[in-house]
Amino acid sequence: MTNEYIFKNGVRILRPCEIKAIKNTIPKLDNQNKFEALLYTGMRYNELQWLYKHKERFTGTTILLPSMKPKAKHDERYVRLNANGIYAIKYFLQSKHNLPVRDGWNANLRRWSKLAGIESKGISTKTTRKTWESWLAVMYPTSFPLIFMSMGHTDQTSMQYYMMCPFTEQDKQDMKVYTDGWLNG
Repeated sequence: MTNEYIFKNGVRILRPCEIKAIKNTIPKLDNQNKFEALLYTGMRYNELQWLYKHKERFTGTTILLPSMKPKAKHDERYVRLNANGIYAIKYFLQSKHNLPVRDGWNANLRRWSKLAGIESKGISTKTTRKTWESWLAVMYPTSFPLIFMSMGHTDQTSMQYYMMCPFTEQDKQDMKVYTDGWLNG
């Protein structure tokens, strides 16, 4: 694996081996489930917090999410899920507690990263979202419109960056385990 870190506007994008290492350092199963829900949905932190309070918006295969951005062009969007995402959301919605405050989760992410032997610079609540989006762009390069819609983006220019991420061939092979079936979701 290359030691090169990947950043998008100061936010760290993780390789599959780094995601696995961080998840394996998270001591509580409940927090592992929250981490995976954030990853497999690519949702913004506040969106996943909102979903916890509006469980009925999970249809069993997708999530119908209202726009939470003031200048959004659409009132709502469907978040596509693969089998991993469906399981992650089911477990997340069964949690006794919603996601903690953002600063608490950021501190947890940095601590878990260090425990996993991963540089924590740039790791934040945005990391899982940016990571997921970049993986989808790499694995489904002809499906940008579906990726845009699921992520709540309208600007194709932002996706061009994700195609330039320096993932190794091993990274791409490992991404398949996570992203498989998303296009069919």
